[in-house]
Amino acid sequence: MTVKDILAAIQSPDSTSEDFAALPLPESYRAITVHKDETEMFAGLATRDKDPRKSIHLDDVPLPELGPGEALVAVMASSVNYNSVWTSIFEPLSTFGFLERYGRTSELAKRHDLPYHIIGSDLAGVVLRTGPGVNSWKPGDEVVAHCLSVELESSDGHNDTMLDPEQRIWGFETNFGGLAEIALVKSNQLMPKPDHLSWEEAAAPGLVNSTAYRQLVSRNGAGMKQGDNVLIWGASGGLGSYATQFALAGGAHPICVVSSEQKAEICRSMGAESIIDRSAEGYKFWKDENTQDPREWKRFGKRIRELTGGEDIDIVFEHPGRETFGASVFVTRKGGTITTCASTSGYMHQYDNRYLWMSLKRIIGSHFANYREAWEANRLIAKGKIHPTLSKVYSLEDTGQAAYDVHRNLHQGKVGVLCLAPEEGLGVRDHEKRAKHIDAINRFRNV
Repeated sequence: MTVKDILAAIQSPDSTSEDFAALPLPESYRAITVHKDETEMFAGLATRDKDPRKSIHLDDVPLPELGPGEALVAVMASSVNYNSVWTSIFEPLSTFGFLERYGRTSELAKRHDLPYHIIGSDLAGVVLRTGPGVNSWKPGDEVVAHCLSVELESSDGHNDTMLDPEQRIWGFETNFGGLAEIALVKSNQLMPKPDHLSWEEAAAPGLVNSTAYRQLVSRNGAGMKQGDNVLIWGASGGLGSYATQFALAGGAHPICVVSSEQKAEICRSMGAESIIDRSAEGYKFWKDENTQDPREWKRFGKRIRELTGGEDIDIVFEHPGRETFGASVFVTRKGGTITTCASTSGYMHQYDNRYLWMSLKRIIGSHFANYREAWEANRLIAKGKIHPTLSKVYSLEDTGQAAYDVHRNLHQGKVGVLCLAPEEGLGVRDHEKRAKHIDAINRFRNV
């Protein structure tokens, strides 16, 4: 039995659930990995100079054992997120420490502690097998997966699964991720694949769409409402492009910060009107490595007021981190909210606390999304209210180049990877709905 037989079953319109359940599973499959014995390969290099193409491997790996509450999924397509880049350059630390700690939690978790790490936190594909206790999914179901892995044995996570002490990001803090021909997931990671999208389009939103939903829309994040002025850093990027769509769909006013006219045009095509090209306008929030420039904060705030009719920012959608955080805190209105989910320019944030405490502003840490938030975010994709921001698709063999492009910010939106899918454009079931939204679906491909 080979993965080619699985692909043939997926591509056959006559395949039934029983057919998939009867398919023998292969002993091994191809997967994108990093190796434990190479974690020091970039020692001494600056972050920018660490090259994912050197650390990412395409290996033949054995099929993992299927446990209770789990599913094996044939992966038709996946995508590259920043966590895949972090894994591949072993920053801020090697992910093998995550796998070792997880492996110590149970006999079943020991499977994850391996000398290789199969990475990737998105997928679109077809269920092959389900373990004991799985009733909502069956072989043959077309699915996408969110990346929240939880045990839920502690009470801490039952109001919000992101607070589970054993909360992990699949494919980053666990093994057997989505950049592979087959993936192992917990069954409660699975959601229905939007039927008007191709495999690669359906795989693209997962992590970033859910992250943006929690950070901006959910009550666990900023709780955005109609009329809010929302400052969105990197508004055409992987995260920001979804935040921009959520703001527009929710009746808010996005103020989109971008770094080029091309990226500004993408935001305009999504319907945004208030755009700040920080490169063209020359904002430099740091005088030197250790000193920020409050005059630039004020110039930035003045520009925002020009775009809002004199109003300040209600919500800042923060993810660059160190480079922008001081400015973000400053421009937020009294009583406003700064939500932060990442630090792509550095983790050590500095800001003037006088502008926070005396103006009663809030900083909210936001990390991925709980199961309900991920489901709601995917539901909006399925309804055609929010659209994938896929710009380019790579083969599984070229995942290293895809990760390099994301690392060097050479991409727009999201970068996809074909796993089992032999070409782009497959997997569409509802062509009528697709036709209605085709321009929005292809928006990032047409720039």
